This record gives sequence, C-alpha cells and structure tokens, in this order.
Amino acid sequence: MRRFLRPGHDPVRERLKRDLFQFNKTVEHGFPHQPSALGYSPFLRLMAIGTRSGAIKLYGAPGVEFMGLHEENNTVMQIHFIPDQCQLVTLLDDNSLHLWSLKQHGGTSELLEEHRFTLKGPPGSPPSATQVTAVLPHSSREVLYLGTESGNIFVVELPSFRVLEDRTITPEAVLQRIPEDNCNRRSCELVESLREHPKNPDQILIGYSRGLIVLWDLQNNKATHHFLGSQQLENLYWQRDGSKFISCHYDGSYTQWPVSSDNRQPEPLENTVPYGPFPCKAISKIYWQTTKNGLPYIIFQGGMPRASYGDRHSISVIHGSQQTAFDFTSRVIDFFIIFSSDPAAEFDDPSALVVLAEEELVVIDLKSAGWPAVHPPYLASLHCSAITCSHHVSNIPLKLWERIISAGSKQNIHYSSMPWPIDGGTNIAPDPPQRDLLLTGHEDGTVRFWDASGVCLHLLYKLSTVRVFLTDADPNDNMNTLGEDEWPPLRKVGTFDPYSDDPRLGIQKIYLCKYSGYLAVAGTAGQVLVMELNDEDAEHVVDHAEADLLQDQEGYRWKGHEKLKTRDGPVQFEAGFQPFVLVQCQPPAVVTSLALHSEWKLVAFGTSHGFGLFDHQQKRLVFVKCTLHPSDQLALEGPLSRVKSLKKSLRQSFRRIRRSRVSSRKRRGGSGNASEVQEANAKFDQDALQEMELAPVQRKIEARSAEDSFTGFVRTLYFADTFLRDSSRHCPSLWAGTNGGTVYAFCLRVPPAERRMDEPVRAEQAKEIQLMHRAPVVGILVLDGRSTPLPEPLEVAHDLSKSPDMQGSHQLLVVSEEQFKVFTLPKVSSKLKLKLTALEGCRVRKVTVANFGSCKTDDYSENDLAVLTNLGDIQIISLPFLKLQIRYPCIRKEDVSGIASCVFTKYGQGFYLISPSEFERFSLSTKWLVEPRCIVDVPEVTSNNHVHKSGTENAARKSSPGDCGEDERKSGRLMEHALLNDEKVLKEIQSTLEGGR
Repeated sequence: MRRFLRPGHDPVRERLKRDLFQFNKTVEHGFPHQPSALGYSPFLRLMAIGTRSGAIKLYGAPGVEFMGLHEENNTVMQIHFIPDQCQLVTLLDDNSLHLWSLKQHGGTSELLEEHRFTLKGPPGSPPSATQVTAVLPHSSREVLYLGTESGNIFVVELPSFRVLEDRTITPEAVLQRIPEDNCNRRSCELVESLREHPKNPDQILIGYSRGLIVLWDLQNNKATHHFLGSQQLENLYWQRDGSKFISCHYDGSYTQWPVSSDNRQPEPLENTVPYGPFPCKAISKIYWQTTKNGLPYIIFQGGMPRASYGDRHSISVIHGSQQTAFDFTSRVIDFFIIFSSDPAAEFDDPSALVVLAEEELVVIDLKSAGWPAVHPPYLASLHCSAITCSHHVSNIPLKLWERIISAGSKQNIHYSSMPWPIDGGTNIAPDPPQRDLLLTGHEDGTVRFWDASGVCLHLLYKLSTVRVFLTDADPNDNMNTLGEDEWPPLRKVGTFDPYSDDPRLGIQKIYLCKYSGYLAVAGTAGQVLVMELNDEDAEHVVDHAEADLLQDQEGYRWKGHEKLKTRDGPVQFEAGFQPFVLVQCQPPAVVTSLALHSEWKLVAFGTSHGFGLFDHQQKRLVFVKCTLHPSDQLALEGPLSRVKSLKKSLRQSFRRIRRSRVSSRKRRGGSGNASEVQEANAKFDQDALQEMELAPVQRKIEARSAEDSFTGFVRTLYFADTFLRDSSRHCPSLWAGTNGGTVYAFCLRVPPAERRMDEPVRAEQAKEIQLMHRAPVVGILVLDGRSTPLPEPLEVAHDLSKSPDMQGSHQLLVVSEEQFKVFTLPKVSSKLKLKLTALEGCRVRKVTVANFGSCKTDDYSENDLAVLTNLGDIQIISLPFLKLQIRYPCIRKEDVSGIASCVFTKYGQGFYLISPSEFERFSLSTKWLVEPRCIVDVPEVTSNNHVHKSGTENAARKSSPGDCGEDERKSGRLMEHALLNDEKVLKEIQSTLEGGR
C-alpha cells in the first residue's frame, strides 16, 4: 500500500513552483486567418483587421498590437474608426454594431468592447429595413449614420447607440426634392455609400445602389443636389477640396462629378472605362489623390476586362502616363491609402498603398520610382507555402545572427527602403534578452528564418533547396517581367504562392547548429542536405551519397514516389546556407528523424525503414540499420501512395478489438469463487484507503503487437558522449528510438582531429532495448553524474555550459508515448518510471528539456521536461525524479494539426499553429515572457473646421470613453484643477459651506 501514498505537501516546493512556472498565451504571430474587413485611422496611425471568426486586431509601429474578440464569433464586415478618437465601430454579419475603445490600464493601453447594439425596425417590418450596408462616423464624434438595404439612413448617438428617430433620412424625404421623371421609389433602395463633405460637415453624400447620388444638407434636412448615374453604383470618394467627387460603377467605369454652389443639375465631367472598350468587372473602390505636380493618383480595385482577366485580383494605380495593375495571388479584401492628414495641407500627396488580401498584407511605396513593395515588419505570410515543420534555436551567437541578416539583406534589394508607414503607438516592451530563431520548413522546399526574439515575427532570410534538384520550374524564371506593350499592365506582387512544383521537395526535418553554422535539412523524398554558411555567392558541385536502408532484406518492393533527380555539374548558390553534400535514402521515404553533431561532423537520419549515419567531413556513409518488421508492408507504400491497404487496416483493427476483449476477460476472472475473493479484497482495500490520501490512478498500458504497422518507423535520434560498454570509459554514441518501442544504441569511434580525415568513423551496435508495452519512443536523453542533461555539441567549447560530470554514473531517460523510464548506464537496468495518469488515454506527442529560472532570484534555475500530450495538455515533469510539477490545458484536443505543429524552446516557451497562417506563442516560465506592451497617446485633437482648440476647451471638454491618452481619473483631476482655480466657483463653494454651517 505504501506505493499508493502521495508524498506530503511541501510548502517550500510549492512556493518555488509558483516562482518558476506560469502559463500564458502571449501573442499571435503571422497573418490573421480568413480576414474579412480593414480599417485605418490617420489620426492614430493604426490599422485594424477583422476576421470571419469575430477577431479584431490593431497594428501600429512594430511591437504595437492589440486584439479583441467578439463574443458572437460572427464575421466582421466593416471597421470604422471614430474621427479624432481612440474608438472604433465594427459591423458584424448578424447586423450588430460594436463600439471598441483603447483604454490605459497599468501603464499600457488595452482594447476593450464598450457597447453593442442591433438596429431594430418597427414591428412587422422586414429584416432589410434595418440591414446595415453603409456606416459613416461623423466628424462631430457624436453620431453614426447607418445606411440600410431599405434606403433609410438612421442616425445613432455615440457612445450610447441611441437611435435619434427625428433625424432619420427616409427615401420619401429624398424623393421630395428630385424631379419625378428622373427617379422613382426603387431609385432610393440600398444605400451603397455615405461620405461626409471634406470642408462642410453639415453635408453628406448619399449613394444608392441603382446609381442615384444625393448631396444632403443635415441642417435643413433636405437634398441640395442630385446626380444621376447610368450604371449600378459601387462606391464614392470626395476630392480633397470638396469641389468634385468620384463615383465608381459595376461596369468597370468611374465618373467625376462637379459640385456647384447653385442648384443647377450637375452633369458628369468625365466618364472613364480604364480597361475598356470590352465588358469589364466592377470597380468596387476608388481613390483620387491630388499632388503638387498637378497629376492626380487614381487608385481603384477591379475594373479588369471580364473575359480575359476576370479571375485576376488587382488594384490599379494611374499617375499621369504611368499605370500599373498590381496582381495579387489571393482575393483582395480591402485597401486604403496613406496620405497627408494635415488639415492645412493643400494636397493629398499619397505615400503608400496598403492592401489586405485574403492571404497576405502588401504595402506599395508610391513615393519611389517603380512603386516597389515595402518589407513588412509583422503580419508575415507564414503560409506563403504550406508549413511542413518547424525548429527553434535559442540564444543565437551575434556573429551567426549578423551573417544570416547579411544573407537576407541581399535577397531584399528589390524592396523599398521607406520606413514602415503604419507607425502609431509606442512599444514600451523591454528589449529581448537574447536572439532567437524560428525556422519553418515549407512544402515548396524552402526554409525560412524568422526573428522570434520579440513580439514581431520578422523574416530574416529564405533558403531554397530547389536548385539542387531538377524540377519542372526554372528557378531563374521571373514572374514579374512585363513586355513593354502588354495590356493590362499587370505586375505580380506579394509572396503568397500556395502551389508547389513538386510535393517531394517538402521539408520535413531541420537541425541547425548555432555554434558551427552547419545546417541539416531533410525532405519528403528521402533527401538529406548538409549545408554550411557562406557570405558570398558561390558555384560548386554538391556531392551525392546513397543510403540503402533495405540492405540484406529480400522481397520488399517500394510502392511510393521516386527520388528527386539531381542536377549534374556545378550549381550556382546565393550567399547564405549552401549545400555541400546530399544523402539520398533508399527507398525515398519521408525522413522522420534527424540529428546533427557538428563537433564530430556526423549527421544521423531515419525513415520508416531504418536509420543511417553519415560522416559529412569525409563525405562517407558510416552505417545503415534496417528497422523494418517482416510484416510491415504499409511502410513500403509511402505517404503519397493512393492505394493504402484497406483490407490490412481493417484486419488490424479487428485484431486489436479481439485482443482487448480477451485481456479484459482474463482480468475479470473465470470462476465465482475468484470473484468472491476479488470482492472481499476490494472491500478491504476500500476501507484501508479511505483513511489515506491516494495518488492519482495510473492507467494500465495496453501492450502492442509487433505486427502493428510502422513499428520500424524511426521517431527519434540522439547523440551522446556517455558510458555504453563499461563504467570506466565513455565514448561517442548514437541512440535511435522506433515506433515499435525499440531503442538501439551504437558505439562510435571518432578519430582525433589530427587524424580525422585519414581514419574512418566506425560504429558498432552495443545495446538494443525493447520496451515491454511497445509504445513509440518519442524522446531519448542522457543525464550526467549530476543528473543534468548533456550539453549541446560545442556548447562547452564556447564556454556557454559547464562540462558534463563524467565521474558519477550516467542515466538514460527513454520517453515513450505512454511512460517515462530511467535506466542506469552502462548496465541499462530499470531505475525509475512514470506512467501517464490520464484515464482517457493520454499520450506524449512532444517532449523537450527546458530550463526554468526563478522570477524572484537570478541564482536559481532548474531543468525540467516540458511535455505536450494528444489531449493538448502541457505537463512539466521534474528531472531526474520524474515528478509531475504542474499541468496546463493549452491546445484543444480536436486540433490535431496544432498539436502536431507544436515546438518548445529551450527556456520554457512554445509555438503552435492555430491556423495555416498563424503561430500562437505561449510561455510556461515566469521569467521568459514575450508579450506586447504598448501605449497609444492621443495626438492633439482638431475640430472639423481645422482650427486647433484652446487648452481650456480641451481641459473642460467632457471626457469620452475613447480618450485613451487621458485616463478618466486624470481627466477628472484636470477638470477639478480648472474649477478650483476659478475665483467665481470658489466663492460659490464658500457661500454654500457657510449657509450649511
């Protein structure tokens, strides 16, 4: 019974755990999944993006990020910032309006939802009567104008969302001022656009879907001008001086309209079909930007010839004789122009075009020749090619960091050098304590290096492995080349490209040594590339070697894909990581595990058939080991095979069911006497255990058959300098764990440095451990004499780690999907084990050693295991005693891809994909926490007639909920100070007090 007792409560350890461990989801990296709306505030210089899942995200200067989530999880249809306020309004697809404010709290700004509101019509009215189609926040900051499908325009008070019914603009009121022969009731259906006059806030422009446009006087509640378009209206835009406006239409045309001071019927100045004369797609949005040189910028979305280019997603920019149609690889959601917001400025002078596409954000520099793209510091399109794997490296040495940045800067010469134009707010987060890299492998054979040190995930460098192989696409092809006479003048922009030339190019495993600069990359077709960093472009031959993992095996036939064909002769490589050797596994199955030891110059690789060791200094194969079970035919079909053996899968499923039934019958017992004894024992146990505290019940582990599929699948590889043959001599070793619960250990003889090129590396199998429950081995770790994990290769040589203790006895930790087991070395006798205590069948999916430092003192830190299970829980387990410290729910158990994509860092942080384009970052440590800390200060407010308010007016003005620069309490103190300095007020207070006395 003693083993069931839980150890006593240790208050010191509990306090220490609070100082070490804390779970936080800190920031989302990447591009929002399924964006649906875009907004921009020239006043705050902040951009807002809404998504189909109801999220709203605000971005400013790098590091300035805010996120909110609507409770309804409905699609965000529109986003509008309130002029000169830290407030914005969102419209959802359920017709609800939400008011959000940026408020200061604890020294930082927060995005909070203030109010919500749904427009309701009179009883019995159809839903279209109040279905909002257009939103106009008035410059008075007091009301919203809401255009609807029925043609009514409702006026809603801010921030209360109270409908001002006496100010509603009805279609009947509009039609009273328009000649009957020009319009009818249907002309005023569906408000398409609402625009405030740029010089006169008492006038708004109303655009109806059927082409009628009305200039409405808010003071006198009447139409002063009406404009009759011949085509269905899409959108409106005022010119800066208010003398003209532009309408764009469904037929791909746009029209200029003059606004005269008298009441004469205006005629259009110009009607243009930019890509006519053939039928064109609709122009859904347009800008007309004035410049000092007199030539305006005309920027519009759509308008392409319908027959030939109807499938293109384009935004055109016309400036004098210069015209370009920017062609995006995904649908354009919305766009805006950054131009001069100074009310005293005479011209717009646009500087940047910001386009939100469905899969990426693209910013075009309109000031530089050729209109180049701007490299974004955030909102990176992580999924420009689908992510297939990821690898995190902490604490990168400065020299390697600078060399990677240098290689990346040579790739970015075609980007604009203009500073990032969306620069609102201030990042007040402390500088990152170290340089971290996140490497992502992609389906198209590329590896991207991301700066993961801080809040912004920034692309540093992109490596392509395609040049080594012969593919259908020529890497020198330039998709942006245009013939001089090509029309329309399309130009591809953006990085999103979901199509891969060959799925075999996909990257499956990455391993980077930060000390030597060696990089190993393995792919879908059994290719393993070893690379080194070169600061200059180079042309050289890549050495090839084959590793036949089916040696000495007969009767096997690979049914999967073929290996990739390689280029003959020298290959030209850009500066950066350049491959110098290619190891090709045969059969060319997916590489499932990879390890690199840069000090010994060895690389180990594993597939579903076995594993091998390659000496990349001598460019020689050391050995291969086949792990394939005789019955494992499924491993020979490959991941891309379409003819999986359904019959075999069903047979195996039925066998498992039969085995579980037989084992459960055996456990129940066969006779009545045995059951009586069992009941008596159970009653005795129950009485005894009621008086003591019990440890959690540990699940019985179901033994697996050796005939289960993929038992030879190599899950993990590990290099260690440890005691393998006897306790007096340690030697280099390679450990491999398989899907069938087998651990292989090989002794390695690595010649000393002076004879390294003359003598071969030799390997000999020393141990083979078979776990009884045959669960897949997901991690192997050797602990030194101080029970500390062995340091990384070259870590001790760079004085970044203590030398391992080679005097005491070493221990081997084997982590399977179902239990943790510690063995002594070199005898490999079982010492300690921990079974997972989840009744619902929890299994280990990811495991790593993480260093946790105390938030109270810099003198204490400890190494623990961070474990992710198939239920999405994260468990922290102590070393070497395997005690569960704490458990946190992190990922939904239904999110299989999120669990599979998770990667831990060395200091207790982690990343996992919450969508194909976004990483969620989390922290398990109290000390290492990367999260946005930013503040938005309100610029000086100007009134609509562009005269600055005086200090007294600003102090006395009622503080609105959106004034995030001045906290409400601070505003109250300012008002109190102003009142107490007023002599008249003081006299009134004094007389009141005397009267009361």
